[in-house]
Amino acid sequence: MTQPEGKPMTAFDDLETRSEAQRTDAIARALPKVLTAAKTAPGLAAHLGDIAPETVIDRAALAALPVLRKSDLVSAQAAKPPFGGLNATALADFEHVFQSPGPIYEPGRVARDWWRLGRFLHASGIGRGDILQNCFSYHLVPAGMMFENAARAVGATVLPAGTGQTELQVTAARDIGCTAYAGTPDFLKIILEKADEMEIALSITKAVVGGGALFPSLRDFYASRGITCRQCYATADLGNIAYETDAMEGMIVDEGVIVEIVRPGTGDPVPEGEVGEIVVTNLNPDYPLIRFATGDLSAVLPGESPCGRTNMRIKGWMGRADQTTKIKGMFVRPEQVAALVSRHDEIHRARVVASRAGEKDVMTVRIETRATNPALYEDTVLSTLKLRGQVELVPPGSLPNDGLVIEDLRRYD
Repeated sequence: MTQPEGKPMTAFDDLETRSEAQRTDAIARALPKVLTAAKTAPGLAAHLGDIAPETVIDRAALAALPVLRKSDLVSAQAAKPPFGGLNATALADFEHVFQSPGPIYEPGRVARDWWRLGRFLHASGIGRGDILQNCFSYHLVPAGMMFENAARAVGATVLPAGTGQTELQVTAARDIGCTAYAGTPDFLKIILEKADEMEIALSITKAVVGGGALFPSLRDFYASRGITCRQCYATADLGNIAYETDAMEGMIVDEGVIVEIVRPGTGDPVPEGEVGEIVVTNLNPDYPLIRFATGDLSAVLPGESPCGRTNMRIKGWMGRADQTTKIKGMFVRPEQVAALVSRHDEIHRARVVASRAGEKDVMTVRIETRATNPALYEDTVLSTLKLRGQVELVPPGSLPNDGLVIEDLRRYD
C-alpha cells in the first residue's frame, strides 16, 4: 500500500503494519500481562474483582470485564490521592504528577514515547531537523509534556512556547525558524494573523493539533497558508488513542491501546459502523486503565487505511456519550435506557426524546421492535426510567445511527 500521490509510507515501527493475525496474537500476549500489572494496583484490583488475567486473551474476554468510568476515577482519587490506587508503578517512580480540571491527577514519565504521541508526529511528517513550537500548556496539565515527549521520540527540537504572549510567539518562531506547530486547533491561526500584522514571515509548514475541534474551514485556512494540519484524539489519562494520517480517512487507533465502541450506558460492544461510546484499555503497565470509558462517541470504519497502517480505524470524535438529561424534574441516564432494552428480547434499540408541549416537559420513548402494541412497554418505561411517557414503536434500524440514546429537543435560549 502507498500513501496518496504515490509516496511510500515510512512506518514509525513494525507494529503499524502487522497482519490481523499478528495483532490478535499480540493482544493475546499483552492482555494477561497488563491485567497482571493492574491486579497489583489496589484500586484496579478491587474494581476488576476475581478475574484470572491468564483467561483474558481476546476482545471477547475483555468485553466481559467491568467498565471504569471517569466518575469512578474521581471518587477513587478523592478517597486515596493522588491516583486512587490505580497506579501499578509507585508514585516515587513517576517523574511527573499532573493536575487536570476536576481535579483529576495523572502520572507522567520521561521514558521514550510514554504517551505514544511520537507515532502521531511521525505520521504527520515531523522528525529530526524540525523545530516544533509547542503551544500546549506546561502548567499543571500534561499536554505540553505529552508533546515534548513525542518530539523527543522523533528527534525534533522543541520551543516550549506554552500558551498566550502572541507577539513573543511570533518573534521566537521567526528567530528560531520553527517549522512545525503543536497546540489547540485555533491558536495557530491567532499566531499567523499576529505575524501578518507584524509583517513577519514564518516557516511553519506542519501542524499537529488536539484538545478541541478542528473545523474543516480552519483546516482549509491552514492549507491555504501551505500548512498541513493533522489532529489526534488523546486524553491526559490514556495518552494517544487515535490519529490522522495522510490518507485522511478517519483516525488510526494507536498500537498501545485496545479500543472498543460500546452502547452508551453499558459495556456492550456495538456492531461495526454503529455509533457508540469509546472505551479504551491502555496497555501501559505503569498506569493500566482497563476498559476506561472516555465519554466520547465514535464508530469503527471498516477495512484498512490506504496509508498502509493496518490497525482499526475510527471516525473520530462524534459527540459526548454522557447524555444524562433532567425531564420533569428527574434525571434520565443512558444506563436506564440500556436497562429498558435489556428487559425485552425483541427490543433492538431505544431512544428517549425530551420535548416541550406548552410549558410542560414531554418524554417520548421510541423503541425499535417488530411489536405493534405500545402498551406492552409502558410498565417497563415507568419502572426503569421512573417517569411516565409516550411510547412510540418504530421498525428495527429506523433510529438514527448517531449514538444518542437520550435526545433533548428543548430550547433554552
